[in-house]
Amino acid sequence: MPDESVKVAVRVRPFNQREKDRSAKLIIKMQGQMTSISNPEAPNEEPKSFSFDYSYWSHDGFKERSDGILEPAGGSNYSSQRRVFEDLGQGVLDNAFEGYNCSLFAYGQTGSGKSYSMVGYGQNKGIVPITCDEMFKSIDKNTDSNKRFEVTFSMLEIYNEQVRDLLSKDNPKGGLNVRQNPKLGLFYVENLKRVPVGSYAEIEKRTEQGTASRTVASTNMNATSSRAHTVVTITFDQIIKSESGSETKKSSVMNLVDLAGSERADSTGATGDRLKEGANINKSLSALGNVISALADLSMGTKKKIMVPYRDSILTKLLQNALGGNSKTIMIAALSPADINYDETLSTLRYADRAKKIKNKAVVNENPLDKLIRELKEENERLKKAMEGGGVMMQEGAGLTPEELEKMRKQMEEDIRAQLMANQAMLADNEESWNEKLAEARTETDKIDTGGADDKRKNKEPYLINLNEDPMLSGVICHFLNNGETSVGRKDASPVPNICLSGLSIQKQHAVIFNKKGVIEIESVSGSGSKTKINGLPLTGRKALCHKDRILFGSNHMYVLMNPLKPDTADNSLPKEITWEYAQKEIAQVKGFATGSAGLSKEQQIVQEQVLEILPMVSEVNAVSEELNKQKSFEVVLISAAAQEGGDVTQSQASNWTSNELVLVTVKMKNLLNGNTWLWERGKFITRRYLIQELYQKFLDGEDVSNIPKEQDPFWEPTEDVLIGTSNLFLQSLSYCLDFMDTLNISDYKGQEEGQLKVKLEPCDNKGKPIDEEAFVDDPHELLNKPYHFKLTVETANIHKSRFSKGILVKYSVKNNGKMEEVKTPTVKNTLTPTFNHSKVISIPKLKQENLDFFESGCITLSVYGIQEDTMPDPKLLKLNTRELRQMETMENTTANASGRRATMFGNEIASDTSHLKTEVVLLQRKYERLQQKERRMQQICEEWSKKPDGEKQFEPFYRAVSAVANSTGTRLKTRVQMLNQVLQGQKFVRKMAMEKSANKTSTATNGKRPSSAENNKTESSACVIQ
Repeated sequence: MPDESVKVAVRVRPFNQREKDRSAKLIIKMQGQMTSISNPEAPNEEPKSFSFDYSYWSHDGFKERSDGILEPAGGSNYSSQRRVFEDLGQGVLDNAFEGYNCSLFAYGQTGSGKSYSMVGYGQNKGIVPITCDEMFKSIDKNTDSNKRFEVTFSMLEIYNEQVRDLLSKDNPKGGLNVRQNPKLGLFYVENLKRVPVGSYAEIEKRTEQGTASRTVASTNMNATSSRAHTVVTITFDQIIKSESGSETKKSSVMNLVDLAGSERADSTGATGDRLKEGANINKSLSALGNVISALADLSMGTKKKIMVPYRDSILTKLLQNALGGNSKTIMIAALSPADINYDETLSTLRYADRAKKIKNKAVVNENPLDKLIRELKEENERLKKAMEGGGVMMQEGAGLTPEELEKMRKQMEEDIRAQLMANQAMLADNEESWNEKLAEARTETDKIDTGGADDKRKNKEPYLINLNEDPMLSGVICHFLNNGETSVGRKDASPVPNICLSGLSIQKQHAVIFNKKGVIEIESVSGSGSKTKINGLPLTGRKALCHKDRILFGSNHMYVLMNPLKPDTADNSLPKEITWEYAQKEIAQVKGFATGSAGLSKEQQIVQEQVLEILPMVSEVNAVSEELNKQKSFEVVLISAAAQEGGDVTQSQASNWTSNELVLVTVKMKNLLNGNTWLWERGKFITRRYLIQELYQKFLDGEDVSNIPKEQDPFWEPTEDVLIGTSNLFLQSLSYCLDFMDTLNISDYKGQEEGQLKVKLEPCDNKGKPIDEEAFVDDPHELLNKPYHFKLTVETANIHKSRFSKGILVKYSVKNNGKMEEVKTPTVKNTLTPTFNHSKVISIPKLKQENLDFFESGCITLSVYGIQEDTMPDPKLLKLNTRELRQMETMENTTANASGRRATMFGNEIASDTSHLKTEVVLLQRKYERLQQKERRMQQICEEWSKKPDGEKQFEPFYRAVSAVANSTGTRLKTRVQMLNQVLQGQKFVRKMAMEKSANKTSTATNGKRPSSAENNKTESSACVIQ
């Protein structure tokens, strides 16, 4: 068969609630097969366009039928679930009946709509269920007695390079093995459960079973759903009996793959982390990208020798046939329509554009059954002989050591043994009749409780329903609350609790729920130390529960109480549907973080989302630290970007300084034994959290993780300088060539005072020599287009906390000679009152308006750091476990922060405003003093003038003296020029006055009158005042 390209479709969804709250703008357009995306940061830039086999517009233009199904509104180009199936799913189904292998996989960032297209939601079923339903409808229509059908179903999840069978309760530690068939070269999952199914209802029930397994795993922190790939495999066999009685088997394998979220690897920014390479985050998607690129190059013939890296990940091994092999493959890329996801959406479009270049070679899988059985038996005999002969003999040499040869030989023996067992299982399958296998599977399927019969109970009895960050996994687990007591705890408790939970911070006897005729109450088990939150608040004592109350058991188990017997007890302000996001916002509010989006800028909304994303992760990591006794605590910290970098704030940033837009979401890790702290930026923490999950999984699997090397421990970090706090040095005085000396407060990220820093800012020459006060200018624009130099001196500091006495230094960044330069003072040790006397001359070759703007509105942030050392802790603390240490820290923080936690977000900005205002006051004071000096001098000149005898009152010297003082700005050249101009003007005025006097004298002489001396002086004085 000729090569056939992978078919690629893209689909754009409606705005979600998060995007609506942020007033997101639409950046996707579709016309026919063409999809274009506009860059929101460059509105005048030409949109980037891509052409695909199908471009599905599902953003708007739809209406909801009475049965809940969405369909196009009149005249719109909306693509419904049915249309997507008819274009894509129907093709998969037709190819399966023809005997071709088929693969369909969905790609896109988390929340882009992959699962909606693949699985669907509510009545709007996706490609997978519709395909399965249509397949069995076609089977039921078959009237040929010589043709029968056999369908098997399997469902697995790939997380952290481990394979979990979602249809099996027992998965081995480390996951199922992935083997390679030595004959076909293809990879398969060893011991994966393949269930015979005879109807769509059975597939639906098995899918719900697999989804419930995913939910439990996700809740127990064994997996994070957005980081996991789900693979559904349906094997569709058609056995056709010929007239001679021989049977031919036409087989098709359908792989339906829902890939993990495709967030760009750099979007979390885990830069500089020593353990980044050890994390498997996005490893499989990176490997998939490499495979797609290699196959695209092969198809285009750009390179002659290309090794396709299928072996780089579990996912690419299992998709080997789908990509570049014997399969008809369709890829659907899910797109977010919002400007806030521009980078990820563009990345998805480029990924899809690359995939459409791949070519596969699909062939019909049709073989006589007796031939297949004969070949299996022959292959088994060959494998047995290879095993009896000690495995495959390896040739020595080839650069391999004897140990490596032995390891390779053992690996090949293991693969041969596994393949032998797989072949024997296939032979056994052929010997057992299909009807017997199907009947056995149906018996097992009927026992699966999917909650279908519970719908009636939900209208009559109170129950708990789960919430999950993945909407597809919310509402999957339901626990009914019978009259009396319902105990909650771990399954290893005695007696076994009514509701069994496992995972972080779940105690053997965790809590008890009381139901007295619909009145529900909850209480923690006394002495268990269990953690339970009700509507975000810790549970203390016995508490009555209302309809729709949110309950968090431990760190991960989030439930909503539904009480149909008392629906009126629900808070009227609650939304119609309680979501995971709503519950997390509630917890954040209790911790003091703002969650309302009204009036927030785009940057502030991003910060808010990052906080809501990271808070449950921090709770989870704290729980692991307690369980593994790592003596570390974690908390979310919001600090300004300038404060963390120790840099200066530009004019554009400074204009928004108080709007909380310059905020970085970080996590502070604290050693509870010696008080050392570390600040991790968000991306680094997410990477570490992933590795901490891996470590915890090993602990659950029974491995001893207490003695791992510290370099491999995600909780360990070498000591580093800790940021004590920051001071903002504002620069308005430089606009007027004034020096400025002040003692600035050092504020930590909460805005709490940690000490004082004495600094001096003075204009100078290029060698650092201060210029005299005569350089003062009234108008900063006089400085434009001239060289400018100033000196920043860090003189002394006074730090409050004794733990920083090991060493203190100050860092800041400033633009010097047009280049950013990092400046660091010497480290002063063994004191809390260090004297630095460190000066730095900063030069501006040619002062521009932007420099003046920066002087007026900007500041230099001085970051004060303390030296940390691994010191021996207090022996008393060594006797406490992590939970006790954290409780002690919480009590100390409660006492220290009695004024409230709100300062966490805005304290720095308040301290910054105070410093800014203080600088302005000092500057105004200096200018006021300058004006006072002028006024006193002018009054002195006027007094001297008035005391002179009338005969000595010469106007010209008086005028020059007053003008010189009035126009004096400290810039001597300017003053002299202005004085000369004034003298010239004065001379003209005097001549004019003299001519007027002469004319007056003539007139007076004519009229016989003569002006008095007093009148003459009055005229001169009036002229002087007016001038």
